[in-house]
Amino acid sequence: MHHGMTWMDRLALFGPLDYTALACIFVLWLCIGWLTENAGPKRPSMSQLMAAHRREWMVQMITRQPRIFDAHILGTLRQSTAFFASTSVIALGGTLALLGNSEQMATVVEDLSLTDLPTVVWELKMLLPLFFLANGFLKFVWSNRLFGYCSVLMAAVPNDVDDPRATQMAAKAAELNITAARSFNRGLRSLYFALASLPWLIGPIPLILASVVTFIIVGRREFKSESRRILLES
Repeated sequence: MHHGMTWMDRLALFGPLDYTALACIFVLWLCIGWLTENAGPKRPSMSQLMAAHRREWMVQMITRQPRIFDAHILGTLRQSTAFFASTSVIALGGTLALLGNSEQMATVVEDLSLTDLPTVVWELKMLLPLFFLANGFLKFVWSNRLFGYCSVLMAAVPNDVDDPRATQMAAKAAELNITAARSFNRGLRSLYFALASLPWLIGPIPLILASVVTFIIVGRREFKSESRRILLES
């Protein structure tokens, strides 16, 4: 960055439309997260429907012998979180590499946007996908750890349905499983919006459009998808 510029000077390089676009992507990101996790019972989201099935899974697990099937499913879930955590780290590294080579990046972006702006502008714009990628990484790591906690609790659930501890411990395992899945979904949404933040390099209007499109795509998968219709069938 330019050492002679203060933070106020750098922020002054962005116009009102840039700040509007920035507010738009954060509002839409938070809004779709809230809608997904707090949808009403009359119109539940895909995540909420799956949460009910996760609770039923733990109930069925009590009497299942052996529990290899349950262990395999949980292992697959942990592998998914580890994969996306690794992907986020790689993407973070690539973004930091771009920041370290911002002058060449600025040349490419200027050719696309036909706008000649100081290099510091492109550096600051790259902080937006960096934020979403870092948030996604943290969510995936926490999700992985929660699934690990869940596996320990599942192993401690008695196989005897008449054991007074069985139902209670299975319910605890279910809630841990749901919390882990919620963190995983939050990480995925962060990755979606990390991609949506890249068009800001071209301009604020592309950022707004990409944010709206991402909001619609995520919303459709949670409330209008074919998989959701299948789950709702009686």
